[in-house]
Amino acid sequence: MNNSFFSKFTPKETKFFPILKEMSDIMLIATDLIIECVQKGDHESAIEYYKKIKEQEKRGDVLSNRVFDELNTTFITPFDREDINSLANHMDDVTDRINSCAKKIVLYNPKKMPQSAVDLALELKNGVLCIGKAVDELDVLKKSAKNVKAFCKELHDIENRADDVYETFLIHLFENEKDGIELIKQKEIMSELEKATDVTDQVGKIIKTIIVKYA
Repeated sequence: MNNSFFSKFTPKETKFFPILKEMSDIMLIATDLIIECVQKGDHESAIEYYKKIKEQEKRGDVLSNRVFDELNTTFITPFDREDINSLANHMDDVTDRINSCAKKIVLYNPKKMPQSAVDLALELKNGVLCIGKAVDELDVLKKSAKNVKAFCKELHDIENRADDVYETFLIHLFENEKDGIELIKQKEIMSELEKATDVTDQVGKIIKTIIVKYA
């Protein structure tokens, strides 16, 4: 057990922190790309942005698999193996959702992107930035958890704001969009963005679990 008497006097492997940091950087790159994608709104640009986001998604998969492999070969880990694996998987899920959103934009080719898509993508970036700050402090969590706790609360607040954006979008969409096919296209695309913000909050909950166990 990582929290056994013996493990308290055994050096813990810190190689997971730089991997998680790199994963947070990948999320940020993908988020910036999806923001630009929904801002431009044309099909040709969407294709190019999807290609770039897909590259980041593949990078994220490689790192997520690397975390899994390292967990299987590392004797003493800084936190529970299950928590590290769950944290890496959910961080990768954020990038996966962004990739799925970009893919749907290309496949569905909506006539226009609503302003709500930009607003939601910007909230997503706020969440990704928050995750990056929290990950930066995981290696000093036992010394002080104050900042990380604040980041987790901020992630939940961001997710609530994103929900408000999405719900308001749905209200206006069903009230004003007369083209049924276009309605479905926009709803599906926005749903992927909203799910990405949901996953950022789930990342915060995993970090809170780590705080309870180790801070």
